[in-house]
Amino acid sequence: MNDDRIFSNFFSQRHEAYAKNAKKIFKEPLCGLCAFFASLRDIISKKLFLLLALIMFATGMASAQNAVRPWWYMLEEGKLLFRGGAYGNALVAFEEARRSRAALFTRKEQDLIRFLSAPEIRQLGDSLFFVEQAIAMRNETAAAAALAYLFHRVPRSVVGGSANRALEELDRLKAFPEAEFWMGEAFRAEGELALALVQYQRAWQSRALLQAPAFEVEILYRITDIHRLRQEYQEMERRAAEIITGAGPTGAPRDDLWASGMLRAAMVRLLESEGVYRFLALYRHDNMVTERAHRQLGFFYNITRRDIPAMEHLMFAFLQQNTVLIENVLSRQFDFTFTTLDDLMAQVITRPALREFMEEVEYFRTAFYFATALHATGRTGPALQIWNFLARSEHSGIWGVRARQSPAPVLVPAVHLP
Repeated sequence: MNDDRIFSNFFSQRHEAYAKNAKKIFKEPLCGLCAFFASLRDIISKKLFLLLALIMFATGMASAQNAVRPWWYMLEEGKLLFRGGAYGNALVAFEEARRSRAALFTRKEQDLIRFLSAPEIRQLGDSLFFVEQAIAMRNETAAAAALAYLFHRVPRSVVGGSANRALEELDRLKAFPEAEFWMGEAFRAEGELALALVQYQRAWQSRALLQAPAFEVEILYRITDIHRLRQEYQEMERRAAEIITGAGPTGAPRDDLWASGMLRAAMVRLLESEGVYRFLALYRHDNMVTERAHRQLGFFYNITRRDIPAMEHLMFAFLQQNTVLIENVLSRQFDFTFTTLDDLMAQVITRPALREFMEEVEYFRTAFYFATALHATGRTGPALQIWNFLARSEHSGIWGVRARQSPAPVLVPAVHLP
């Protein structure tokens, strides 16, 4: 029997049975519904009924899965949507991830509060040791699960044996800095810079909860960029300086070489007395975490005619860039010895990955403004070395053209206002 015949029989021969069952549904909803499906089972072929049952089961399973999707799953789903350009849908996913995490830790907190609020438990005071013993004796599964979930994410040493501190940590864990950051990314992609800044700042405030602590510096870079785009240059300067001088995950300054004022002064003296090539031959600085901050501050101080800090920051940026290039060449050619920038470029320019790196860090632009800052502070010798290198290089582009101008390179804005 084909499908057309089945449905023909359904609407003709079984019409009266269907109407009778429908009346029962309106009189007794639950029992009527069961009777209705029993009637369908008789009316429709077994194959079609089985197909309908499978569809309903699959739909129910999908709904159940959507209802219990954890916060970390929603975050990853939002990232996929964001990378696909669906910023609105991504924003919804990130918001749902944030709400889901907050709801989870709120329930855990309430479970523990409910147990601690019992009169006999309050008599135990703030001792987490006695509280945990009481939980075990009473088999309080909800309170036990709350503490287990807490200590899965926070070391016991943080709580220090205090039940109140355990509650404070559960409350703190409601924040979700990764979701806040990605909401900022979605707002920024949509051009909503003010909203993006709010989200980045929220992520920064709860940075202690980041799964990858080193990611905090990326949040600072985003905040710095938003201030630059909004022409809030004082805040841009403050945040960029914080990237360099602030404490990293280990507690040490992110750029420990910069933090040593005596060493920085010695680097400047060597640069002035023996030139750029000797400077690059003796010093290495592979801390690329702060390179972009040094570069941005160097450009900013250059255009605002603060020549000494411009020279120092660009010195660090240029050293960090060349350290990456030299170390990469050495990893493939162990007998390489740095002598001049021309010789280094001969090795670098044939390697696509290094050329891409140079474009990313604005290598030739950094060199040009580094020479400009050196010249402005009276260090004309190393400035001419860099300008001559740029003028000779066939890969330096517009920066080589500007370096070839005489009697001295023309100063042009280093920071282009948005």
